[in-house]
Amino acid sequence: MTAPVLPGWTQTYAGKVRNLYVPDSTPAGEEITELHGEVMLVVASDRISAYDHVLSPAIPDKGTVLTQLSLWWFAQLAGTVADHVVSTIVPDDVDGRAMICRRLEMFPVECVARGYLTGSGLAEYHHSGAVTGIALAPGLVDGSRLPEPIFTPATKAELGAHDQNITFDATVELVGPETAHRLRELTLDVYRRAEAITAERGLILADTKLEFGLDADDQITLADEVLTPDSSRFWPADAWSPGKTQPSFDKQYVRDWLTSPASGWSRTSDAPPPPLPDHVVARTRDRYLEVYRRITGNELDL
Repeated sequence: MTAPVLPGWTQTYAGKVRNLYVPDSTPAGEEITELHGEVMLVVASDRISAYDHVLSPAIPDKGTVLTQLSLWWFAQLAGTVADHVVSTIVPDDVDGRAMICRRLEMFPVECVARGYLTGSGLAEYHHSGAVTGIALAPGLVDGSRLPEPIFTPATKAELGAHDQNITFDATVELVGPETAHRLRELTLDVYRRAEAITAERGLILADTKLEFGLDADDQITLADEVLTPDSSRFWPADAWSPGKTQPSFDKQYVRDWLTSPASGWSRTSDAPPPPLPDHVVARTRDRYLEVYRRITGNELDL
């Protein structure tokens, strides 16, 4: 998806999924600054990435799902943590998939909470019996529920590279002890609150990745997206069966197709992934819309 040109805004960044804009020097941009202060426009595209590649084609309406679900979660978490949302009155070309947000000084840490063992945490556990230095009981398998949620931070990777899991001590070195403890506390608070909500809706929140920054008053603030299929693993509770890969409402469906013989692609090759077939695009879109419905109880207005 080509990033749209938006009156009053200048694009400053294009990530795997999101495009960022700041107010420009035109009268429209000056009015935005006057109304909202130091802000940026966060636009979620329909792009989808896997294994550090941006794939084609895009998934229709994915950006709207990510934005609207994030806004729903920010509202649910209002008593738990401050967030960066200022306004949802955005240019018509990005209506529904964008929000005006406070500009923050972001922490160089991905804040991950895990209530279940899977993904990179499972791989690390198989290697060392621990996840980011946190020792776990022997005998756990893919999908095992942990006795209590754990905070497993990671470094933020450059575009095209992997995030790397780090210990809490390494987090202290990056942000200082007081901030590290507060990030851990907030991350686990958000996870517990969200897990309780999703459990009521027949879903398991296996893990989630959060990002925080400091606002102008040095308040730690939740930013970017929150508790979406791109940043979290949601499993249907009635299908949970430890010891195997769990059915999921995230982009695991795309990953599974890419690594299947049907794609003809190898992760170890230098070749880019092939285009996604129509049925994979359609099924992935359905999963994003379904998790929105199941969590919020509403149909998305598209």
